[in-house]
Amino acid sequence: MKHVAVLMGGWSAEREISLRSGKACADALERLGTYRVNRIDVTRDIAAVLKELKPDCALNVLHGRPGEDGTLQGLLEVMAIPYTHSGVMASAVAMQKHVAKTMLSAAGVPVPGGRVVSRLEAGRQHVLPPPYVIKPIAEGSSVGVFIVREDHAHPPQELTGSDWAFGESVLVEPYIPGKELTCAVMGNRALGVIEIVPTVKFYDYEAKYAPGGSKHILPAPVPADVYEECRRLAVAAHNALGCRGVTRADFRYDHGKTGTLGLAVLEVNTQPGMTETSLVPEMAAHAGMSFEELVRWMVEDASLDR
Repeated sequence: MKHVAVLMGGWSAEREISLRSGKACADALERLGTYRVNRIDVTRDIAAVLKELKPDCALNVLHGRPGEDGTLQGLLEVMAIPYTHSGVMASAVAMQKHVAKTMLSAAGVPVPGGRVVSRLEAGRQHVLPPPYVIKPIAEGSSVGVFIVREDHAHPPQELTGSDWAFGESVLVEPYIPGKELTCAVMGNRALGVIEIVPTVKFYDYEAKYAPGGSKHILPAPVPADVYEECRRLAVAAHNALGCRGVTRADFRYDHGKTGTLGLAVLEVNTQPGMTETSLVPEMAAHAGMSFEELVRWMVEDASLDR
C-alpha cells in the first residue's frame, strides 16, 4: 500500500484554503482505500517530520510560500521523496509573476503590459492611467490585489501602510475589461474553460473560496475559436514555464477585440486549489473524472526531477 504524505497548511496568507484543499484530497485518498495517508500541517520542521514518516510520495497541496515557490520542492528533491505538481524551477518562476510574464511573452503567449514598481511609489501616485490593477509579485488567490478605477483620485493607501505584508515591489498592469476565464492543464492535456462571474464587485480571495462568492459557467460562453485558443494557450503557458502535473492558467478576455486577440494570460497557478468550490475539480468532473480519480492521478504522477 503506497504511503502518501498530504502536505497542507503552511504559513502563507493562503493557509486556511490549503488546509481545506489538503483535507479534501486526504479524504479522497482514504475513500479509495488503496493508500496509507498521513495528513501533515507543514511547519518549519517539515524535514524532520518527513524523515521520521518516510512516505513513498508527497501530495503537495500547499498554496503560496513555501509550497508553491520551489522551496518545498527543493527539500523533497534533496530527501528523494517523489512529489506532485511542478518542480523547483517552474514553481519558482511561476510564483514570481513578473518573471513568468517575461517567459510567457518570449514563448508567444499573450500577457498584459505593465511594470514592476515599489509599493511606496504605487501608493503615492498613479503609475499607469486608470483603470489598472496592482498585485503583489508573489501572492496568489487575489491576496493584496487592487483594481484602481477611473473615479479613484489616488491609489490605494494600504500600499504605504506599515502593516503591508506582501513585499516591497508590486506589479502594475492595465485593467483588461471583459470576461474572467480559466483553464486547467493535466499532464499535457487541457481540460475545459470556465467563465468566472463574481457575485461581488471584485473576484477577491473571499469570492474565490466562499460558497456563493462567484458563479462558474462551464463550458464558458465564448466563441468556439476563443474557447479552443484558451485551451491551447493554457498548455503553451504550462510548457513555457516547464510545469508538470496539474496547473491552471487564468485569463482575461476582452470581447471587444477581434477574434482571439482579446485573450491575455494573467498567471499560471502551479498549486491550484482543491477545495469543494475549486475550479480544477469542476473541470475534471466535466471531463468525466471524479474527484477521487483526479487525486489518484496526481499521486500516481508524483516523481523526482520535475
